[in-house]
Amino acid sequence: MTLSVSPHDRAVFQESLADFLPDDIVDVHAHVWLRAFATGPTPMVRGAQWALAVADEQTPEVLADTYAALFPGRRVTPVLFGWPERYIDIAANNAWVAAQARQQSAPALCVSLPETPAETLDAIVQAGGFIGLKPYLEFAPRHLGPDEISSFDFLPRAHLEIASQRGWIIMLHLPRSRRLGDPLNLAQLVEIEQTYPGVQLIVAHLGRAYCPEDLGDAVAVLRRTERLAFDFSANTNAWVMTELLRTVGASRVLFGSDLPITRMRLRRECRQGTYVNLVPPGLYADVDADPHLVEVGAAETESLTFFLYEELLAMRQAVTTLRLPATAVEAIFATNARAMVARAHRSR
Repeated sequence: MTLSVSPHDRAVFQESLADFLPDDIVDVHAHVWLRAFATGPTPMVRGAQWALAVADEQTPEVLADTYAALFPGRRVTPVLFGWPERYIDIAANNAWVAAQARQQSAPALCVSLPETPAETLDAIVQAGGFIGLKPYLEFAPRHLGPDEISSFDFLPRAHLEIASQRGWIIMLHLPRSRRLGDPLNLAQLVEIEQTYPGVQLIVAHLGRAYCPEDLGDAVAVLRRTERLAFDFSANTNAWVMTELLRTVGASRVLFGSDLPITRMRLRRECRQGTYVNLVPPGLYADVDADPHLVEVGAAETESLTFFLYEELLAMRQAVTTLRLPATAVEAIFATNARAMVARAHRSR
């Protein structure tokens, strides 16, 4: 998993990101797991298939090396959690993440299965020193179709109740093809905020609103919320970032990398309301079988950089559009996350 940083990548960082990023960064969305935790070849059913082409494991050491390569001169603190898929031994991955987090004095989230009794989950979280949960839509009952799933099918109310009592962080990946713009998703986000006030909810990937069409009527609903937070991991849409920042403010937006996925080389476009990843030829398998992947020619390949840099460039564009001050950038990349982590620690 050695990362090759090209002169073009270095130029992107030095010319467009070095004067934007703060010296200290908190990454609220970093996966660590070992391929040894895979219990079989079963692929993910509901997640993005192309993500499997990027990496089949990530250790904390590789994550640290990636930070050093992509954030030269910066200190990056991750919030660690495992790989949330059914083909992974979740108990083993959680136990290993807990051990890694203790060794590094890093905060970590527990990947949660909806069938786990709340009391058992509480014991797992407390024993592992976790500060919250990472549920995932893949763990919803298998018989449910992609647009039949609700957030409560993989994040049950019993888990939310104990999370609210404990002040846990929950990293939520929204289901359903309409993403953040889905009326049921929005209604359930509002319900979580109002019914479980102690939960520190982070909506991953800006609610998976990767294209303007994915936002739908979310702004009108989110304007009435007070605590819902959003990470912009694996999102490269500056327009969506601008709208979310305008709606909820910089105090409720956080940086997340989604590493190792964002080690990928790509440029993302929206075509007919759907995101497409433009990637180098021959670098990722099964391109023809995945509608979200399109290979580009050799000339265009030279202009591609890391997915993570594209994410950061989009946030810089949004910040510039809104003329946000340096204190807002500091909040997005560090202060907001530190406050949430501190609160979760105090509540344990």
